[in-house]
Formats: sequence, structure tokens, C-alpha cells
Amino acid sequence: MSLPSRMSAVAVERGEGGARLYLDTIETPRPGPGQILIKVAGAGINRADLLQVQGHHPPPKGAPDTPGLEAAGTVAALGQGVSAWKEGDPICALLPGGGYAEYALASTACVLPVPKGVSLVDAGGIPEVYFTVWSNVMDQARLKPGETFLVHGGSSGIGTAAIQLMKARGHRVFTTSGSPEKCAACHALGADRAINYRNEDFVVIVKEETRGAGVDVILDMVGGDYVMRNLTALARLGRLVNIAYQKGAKVEVDFRLVQARLLMLGATGLRG
Repeated sequence: MSLPSRMSAVAVERGEGGARLYLDTIETPRPGPGQILIKVAGAGINRADLLQVQGHHPPPKGAPDTPGLEAAGTVAALGQGVSAWKEGDPICALLPGGGYAEYALASTACVLPVPKGVSLVDAGGIPEVYFTVWSNVMDQARLKPGETFLVHGGSSGIGTAAIQLMKARGHRVFTTSGSPEKCAACHALGADRAINYRNEDFVVIVKEETRGAGVDVILDMVGGDYVMRNLTALARLGRLVNIAYQKGAKVEVDFRLVQARLLMLGATGLRG
């Protein structure tokens, strides 16, 4: 495929009034060893993308300044040593940045085939959320067959993905959400119990539903006072993984509970 020397890409301008996105023209990247160049059809919008636009989540060293942590499209060019894909293949990928452009570079380690029945545009919203859920719940927290699982923010992107994925793998899934309509949507996606946090205490509900045992793994993005409440809701040998701290990152933890119940607190990072 003949590649243009320059391409359109989204750029960010920041000023006293906040951040502004505009369309710029920049040099088209070329794939290096182990890389794939994607002709972008669709790209996802994540909280991390919004934070980068606001100036709070800078790209890692060597990553493009263009926002966009995930994208989907077709293979436009292959770098040295890449043999598992060919030009024209439909793919989606997790990116260090650069997804909001006509072309984007991806490492072969972070590329997936587009699932059957999913459009190229829709596939642009798959990698970040599913890589996040899998790396935290399966790789870090090591959720095992037969164990129970709780994800907060069930109607969020992470929540909806986590509910569907863990239910498909046969786990009993609990989640929290903030309205009857959102709880109903979580049930429709496969949650066994959706807890309305505005009028229900998830610690109490989880304990009741598990006969006092608690859940084995919790995926949380709330933080703040949820940290101790999560630890209280965990079963013996339970694991808590945080991916964000929307209610605050500085909290008081009683580690006597952690030690007595042999609990684990974990975290992961994808962008690096």
C-alpha cells in the first residue's frame, strides 16, 4: 500500500479557557520492527484520553502526542519481523497514543483480530476496556473458576465489559450502579445482583448473598472510603484491585483486617 507522507490527526491546544481539540496535519508514521501501521476506522474515548487532553495524563516517553489509546482499522503496513498479519487484515489495538489520526502505530503484542459481527468502527472501543479488565482481574487478581466477583460502576465502560466477560466465564457477578435503570441494564448484561449504591449498602448485600463469606475479587475505580468497605466485603484470601480513585487516593486503611483475612491489594498499569 502506498502511504501518504502526511496525514490528518487530532491535536490539543490548551489555554486559560481550557483545552481545545483541532485537526492538524502531521507526518505519517512508519512501522518499525515488531510494529503494525493501522489505517484507522474508529477510535475509542476513555477517561485517560480525556485526562491527557486536559494535561493531566502525559504520554510515555516515545509515544505520540496525538491522543487515542485504542483504535481499529485495517493493516496498512508491517514492520520488520511481523509475519502473523498481512495488509488489509481487520484489527484493533491498544496504543500508547496516536489513535485519533488517519494512521496509528501499534505493537504486535497489543493487537487483536476484530471479533466476528463487530464493525471496524465499534471495534475501536474494544481493546482498552478489555485489556484493562483482563489484566486486572485475571492476571493481577487471578480470579479462579468458581470464585465470585464484584465490579463497581457497572454501567461504565469497564463495568459493562467486566460483567459480560466474567459472566461468560461462569462467575457469579455482583456490581454497583446509581439508579434503577442502570441496575436493570447491568442485570441485562449478566450481573447476578446489581446493587443501587444510593439506597443499598454493597457490603451488607454481598455478605448476605454469599452467606457471610464475601466476594473473592473486587475491581474498583472509586477509591476513597470504598477502600475499607471493599476490604470488609472481601472473602478470606480475597483480592482488591484499583484502577482509579475517583473519591480520593489518600485513605486510612486498617491493615489488621488485611493481615487477619490474608487479603491482597493490587494495581496494574497498561500505558507504559
